[in-house]
Amino acid sequence: MAGRYRIGIDVGGTNTDAVILDERLDVVASVKRPTTADTGDGVAAAIDAVLAASGVDAALIGHAMLGTTHCTNAIVERRGLGRVGILRLGAPATTAVPPLEGWPDDLRAAIGEHAQLLAGGFEVDGRVLSPIDEDAVREACARMRGEVDAVAVVGVFAPIDESQEERVAAIVTEELGVPVSRSARIGSLGLLERENATVLNAALMQTLRQMAAGFVAALRERGIPATPYFGQNDGTLMQLEYALEFPVLTIGCGPTNSIRGAAHLSGATDALVVDIGGTTTDIGVLVDGFPRQSAHAVEIGGIRTNFRMPDVLSVGLGGGTIIRETESGTTVGPDSVGYRLPQEGLAFGGSTLTATDIALAVGGAGIDGLEAPAVPETVGAVAWSAMREILEDSIDRMKPNAAPVPVILVGGGGIIAPTELDGVAELIRPDHFGAANAVGAALGEVAGQVEKIYRVDPSDQRASRADAAAEATERARLAGADPATIEVVAVEELPVAYSDGTAVLIRARAVGRLAA
Repeated sequence: MAGRYRIGIDVGGTNTDAVILDERLDVVASVKRPTTADTGDGVAAAIDAVLAASGVDAALIGHAMLGTTHCTNAIVERRGLGRVGILRLGAPATTAVPPLEGWPDDLRAAIGEHAQLLAGGFEVDGRVLSPIDEDAVREACARMRGEVDAVAVVGVFAPIDESQEERVAAIVTEELGVPVSRSARIGSLGLLERENATVLNAALMQTLRQMAAGFVAALRERGIPATPYFGQNDGTLMQLEYALEFPVLTIGCGPTNSIRGAAHLSGATDALVVDIGGTTTDIGVLVDGFPRQSAHAVEIGGIRTNFRMPDVLSVGLGGGTIIRETESGTTVGPDSVGYRLPQEGLAFGGSTLTATDIALAVGGAGIDGLEAPAVPETVGAVAWSAMREILEDSIDRMKPNAAPVPVILVGGGGIIAPTELDGVAELIRPDHFGAANAVGAALGEVAGQVEKIYRVDPSDQRASRADAAAEATERARLAGADPATIEVVAVEELPVAYSDGTAVLIRARAVGRLAA
């Protein structure tokens, strides 16, 4: 009986959701609790509430999964970030564009000015651009000693050959004893985008470590012996130690958890997922049961990066979106009262007109124990129509073609959506739709992915494909997958631009079930 249940928690901007699933992955209980300024307090309250609602013995919970926007918020709000030392291995070729070029001043200030340009790097064909100077690396470490919490090591064309990054990382560990973030393990081709992702990863190591400590303490204080996992951007999980090495991989886990949870609750494998929260509506694409990944560079907090992220459209419409009467007419958002909705919304006794109030006033939704607020009929009609138009336009932007598509509606703010939408073949509201994000966090598949550049004979690429598949399998094991269940589910080859035709980018992905 030990370990037969799993608990999933998702920390959003408005609510913290928690669910308990049984061994068949059926939902035993789901709850919502307001997200708190200190997210750890909200997580602890959600755990207490879902244990009480389910009646499950805490000792029987074998796995605990957390999806959090903590790292995203740290970047956006410029708080809680660690100080980062940056060692770019690219001199003299890349001196024209220094590290952190184009970064907002406040974000640069948050991580500190400790960037060093050192000799090193490779050509696109794998030749050495410049050998590393180990003495210069040690001197750079001496200048940063006591001034940084982590170091980002970034080499020119490191995805082709990681050896220089590996050696420099070893020297940094020896000299400073701080965590090291290596670019070849995080991003793909594109020096500046890969460098940005690597620096953000280093800045978030301390941030996620603090969050993880609070999560683990909350579990242990309640007698939950579960193995802790974090959600990652592709809709799968990684165990705690792996997440602490790659915190940047948690940034997009909120939307992906909702997409995975929507698939599980509805039984659909191909659809659009519309997740309406208290502040935003996130729309993603479900393909074969997993979120579609973005093919483009992603901007986070004003920083352009190139690591894998879900293809999600976010718009400023949620249950707490503020409705205003202005001289030019009725406006809908994009600002929101967020987690203060139960205090500030008209229907709750507050003084702010919100999208939830509009849905109640026009009869589009009902909440037990609440009466519809008094809203002028014209205001209600105009706002309700505008809310519907925002949803329909956003869905059209994410559809693969003009044909109507099935839409799975999830999220606590889902009550503000009309029962019918143009361009939608079927609107599905599954049971427990309000906690789909927490369900997605708890589902429990673990993945490993690798992107590497190989120089190969075009007539025989089998060895390179096998090497990439083996590394993806190893990363899945390190992330917490049961080795006996790991399968390589995709191996993709792409030509490398500006090369002589013998270089190929191979992406491999392996997936396995949670280790017992």
